[in-house]
Amino acid sequence: MLPTDSPAKRLMNVRDSYFTDTNLLLYAVDGREPVKRARALEWISYLWSTGKGRLSMQVLNEFYANAVRKLAIPVSEARERVGVFGEWKPGGISLELIDLAWRGTDHAQVTHWDALILASAEEQGCRWLLSEDFQAGRRYGNIEVINPFQTAPPDLNGAGLH
Repeated sequence: MLPTDSPAKRLMNVRDSYFTDTNLLLYAVDGREPVKRARALEWISYLWSTGKGRLSMQVLNEFYANAVRKLAIPVSEARERVGVFGEWKPGGISLELIDLAWRGTDHAQVTHWDALILASAEEQGCRWLLSEDFQAGRRYGNIEVINPFQTAPPDLNGAGLH
């Protein structure tokens, strides 16, 4: 269950924010993998409660398409979830972002779509990227990859990642 309070109403330290890849959102609604679902829900709860969650329009579109097509989530539910995560003020697409992604493709040797994820995270000033699709612990500039299914979110009393 997603919290209803809006992170947009909080003061957010962008440098301590987490860019969320599509897989975290998908596992949160996928009942076929209960362990990953539980961990995804832990992370999402943490991101809502701290206001540190970030994503992009690309992530929202990938979530919608895969939730409906691969997970058979009802269209109305998938659209509602996109609207809820839209409160995280997703970054859009621009020629500058595409150019940044091209540089990422050239230097980091990742696919164009992964480079767009990294460029969006960078553009939003994120410190971490939550994804199982990138190598955990790898750094791309100022962004460090965390596999959210191998690492628990920090507790709100100060222990863990910051």
